[in-house]
Amino acid sequence: MNIKNIQWKKLLLCIALPLAVGGLSALLTRSSMEDFAALNQPPLSPPGWLFPVVWTILFTLMGIASYLVLTAPANHLKSIAGIVYGLQLLFNFFWSLLFFNGQLYWIAFVWLVLLELLIFVNMVLFYSISKPAGLLLVPYFLWVAFAGYLNLGIALLN
Repeated sequence: MNIKNIQWKKLLLCIALPLAVGGLSALLTRSSMEDFAALNQPPLSPPGWLFPVVWTILFTLMGIASYLVLTAPANHLKSIAGIVYGLQLLFNFFWSLLFFNGQLYWIAFVWLVLLELLIFVNMVLFYSISKPAGLLLVPYFLWVAFAGYLNLGIALLN
């Protein structure tokens, strides 16, 4: 893609949407971080400062991917991909509330498995519309799989 062809307003809005979802989620769960830090953690648990860094990168990649799909040539899957994209963002948002605020670790784990399935479907749909868009979701898919491991570990240990 040529930099001259980038529709900057659309790109910034596409990036702002997942960042806003993540930011609102972080704002609503920030009071639960002390409780989270006190939990028994599974092996390989990263330090707390890493989570906002990784999520900012992932939400930015999601936004870029959605921009690539939005600006791709007409495709019969674009509306379905948009719905799945919105649905996985919604699931992502509510997982944080279930896990951190609700401390419903087992329900959050099941929710996260559903989120992972939605991300996979989203990735496949995006890939069928724009290969780079689908590939940009791979780190998100992998991180949520790792989050599933952490969520399951916390459910088992606490």
